[in-house]
Amino acid sequence: MSGVRDTLQRLRARLGPGPRSFLAWWGQALATWLPARWRVLLGLTGDRLLFQRRDDEIEMTWLDGTRRQMLARLPVTVTSDELQSLLGNRLAGLPRWWLVPAGMALRRRLLLPAAAADRLRDVLTFELDRQTPFAANEACFDARVLTVRADAQLEVELAVVPTAAFTAGLSGLGALAGGMAGADVEEADGTVLGLNLLPEPARVSRQAPQRGLHLALAAVAVVAIWFAAWVVLDNRRAAADAFAAQVDLRADAARQVAAQRQQLVDLVAGTTVLNQTSARRPTALEVMDDVTRRLPDNTYLEKLAIEGDRLTLIGFSPEASGLVARLQGSPLWRNPALSGALQPDPRTRMDRFTLTAELLGKQDPSANAQGGANAAGRD
Repeated sequence: MSGVRDTLQRLRARLGPGPRSFLAWWGQALATWLPARWRVLLGLTGDRLLFQRRDDEIEMTWLDGTRRQMLARLPVTVTSDELQSLLGNRLAGLPRWWLVPAGMALRRRLLLPAAAADRLRDVLTFELDRQTPFAANEACFDARVLTVRADAQLEVELAVVPTAAFTAGLSGLGALAGGMAGADVEEADGTVLGLNLLPEPARVSRQAPQRGLHLALAAVAVVAIWFAAWVVLDNRRAAADAFAAQVDLRADAARQVAAQRQQLVDLVAGTTVLNQTSARRPTALEVMDDVTRRLPDNTYLEKLAIEGDRLTLIGFSPEASGLVARLQGSPLWRNPALSGALQPDPRTRMDRFTLTAELLGKQDPSANAQGGANAAGRD
């Protein structure tokens, strides 16, 4: 026993600390979602301790995924408590399986409909007496699906051990026989089939140490994650609302700036048009000066009005009928004409007249000069 103890101690030292923390247990639970090949590559498969009677000793091996490692050879008289003290926390929590020798099991390959995959054991219970010499209550059996054929049929391998032989072989493990979680079949090359011939009532399920604490910690972790997610979501909503309010505020300010800019553009455009219009028209001083030069000295003006492009003269003159000719040829207006009939004024012995003309825009001096040069060339 001391040699076995030393071997297990060296094994535990090589394995390192066991999965005692909640994160390790949770990681093992999450690993069940990974494909089998990935779990084997990452070392996340469920480990098992395999026990098999070898002459006067019990051979204990460790099945890690698809690999078997020899741990120790135990005496037949070893008890479960002694094994527990030898294994330590990590190995003690592994399920224990009896490894049925290859020659003890009757194995057959069957073809079953694909619909039998969901209730394979129930189907084999009815088919057992037809495929083997044993009835369902006379043997321990299990099956595995080898492949699914193209014709939608399952190729299944059935393994059967008579109940009497099974019980006798299991009792060869001595005091360890009562703590088995399953019974698998060993191939000729030492591999394991992946079956469980042990009847369900006899199976012992081993829970992880401190499972209740782990479940409580898992519940606390889920609540903490939910609360953290809710806080993050609430913060994001508050930030989004604040950002939306800021965007609306800046949008209102931008709309006000745009409206003011449009008003400024309209004002500048109107001022430009007004200045251009005023620049094209002659000033009132220029009109009055030209009118004064063209009217005779005996003519008096009562009113001189400029309304848009219209010039209106109202006054008294003894030669009112000749005023139209005098106003002809002005560069500041055109089409001078009397508006209405002449009205004699007995007090001044003059005729009261009303003259109108259409004001002209200012001409470009260079254009006038060019026009004069062209006229001189034609002459």
